[in-house]
Amino acid sequence: MQLQQYVVDAFTQQVFGGNPAAVVVLEAFLEESLMQNIAAENNLSETAFVVAKNGVYHIRWFSPLTEIDFCGHASLASAYVLQRFYGVGTHIVFACALLGEFSIDIAADGIISMTFPNRAPVAIADVPPALLAGLSIAPQTVLQSPQAYFAVYASEAEVRALNIEEAPLKTLKPYDVVATAPCDGEYAFVSRYFWPANGGHEDPVTGSIHAGLFPYWGVRLHEQKMTAKQISARGGVLYGELVAKKVIVSGYAKLYAASTLYLDE
Repeated sequence: MQLQQYVVDAFTQQVFGGNPAAVVVLEAFLEESLMQNIAAENNLSETAFVVAKNGVYHIRWFSPLTEIDFCGHASLASAYVLQRFYGVGTHIVFACALLGEFSIDIAADGIISMTFPNRAPVAIADVPPALLAGLSIAPQTVLQSPQAYFAVYASEAEVRALNIEEAPLKTLKPYDVVATAPCDGEYAFVSRYFWPANGGHEDPVTGSIHAGLFPYWGVRLHEQKMTAKQISARGGVLYGELVAKKVIVSGYAKLYAASTLYLDE
């Protein structure tokens, strides 16, 4: 069996920036173990598998370790691939088990906008000791979303200086950890994302968590539209807008590679 695969750098306009995602468009989903093996072989944050059914594009995401409930950057990459290589229009409806249907729109200038549910974090009564043990700098505040613990810091410098211990953070599974702080420069806020239990040490750019970050900072900064930067080694820029109970997370994409997978069965 041969399959076409694309690798797209998401949330960047330059190759070698943003977060690379692999995209495989299928007629039907493969066996779960095979999709997991492909993702492990790719060793990228996520590999997305996409199947069209009645005009809706069903999507599943796999990290090198496990299937992921919700992935933003690989959704953005998938929309880019469908529109550029498969003749799909600029308005695409995706569906996944966690969110149900969600839409993605591609503008004439190439920016790709994903409309997600508002997944703002909430305060928690007890901060897990494992979270604090895994962070080299104690956060000012800790909150929790359906996806991750939010470690909020006073400054970008603290987020940049932060180191983690993987062992205690792994015990927080299924939750990951996002560190974030306001920014005095051209961005409203910055973040870093750590997910040793579900994917790797640090994710380059995490579109899904911005469905919580944009609402969190929007309330505190009194802004409806914001630009954010994930300050990983590769880095990425995300544009956010709060609309009713939805969060629009947008960014650019850049094609890196197209290849053929040769799968012997």
